[in-house]
Amino acid sequence: MNKLKYTFFSALALFVMALPALAQTGAAAGGGADNDSTVAAYKAIAAGIGFGIAAGLGGLGQGRIGAAAVEGAARNPGAAGTVQTMMIIGLALIESLVLLALVIVFAKL
Repeated sequence: MNKLKYTFFSALALFVMALPALAQTGAAAGGGADNDSTVAAYKAIAAGIGFGIAAGLGGLGQGRIGAAAVEGAARNPGAAGTVQTMMIIGLALIESLVLLALVIVFAKL
């Protein structure tokens, strides 16, 4: 219970300190040329977060493929060559998806 209380108050303090970051000046609230730069900034942030998710999940997938290949080769050493070939093909396909996500990020920016 004590740990939950500390977590709640820590999160509350972070939210309260972040409120001034959301405040707008009078010129930015009315619209105009500042909105174009704001949209571009949000695009850049969204592209960075999206690519970060794609790269992170790609890394998790590659790790799982590597672990499964090592486990498969340990269980059946005679099929290690076949397992390694399938592992390399799987890794290449995952890496191509991450690179495709990078190309999409650059195309949108």
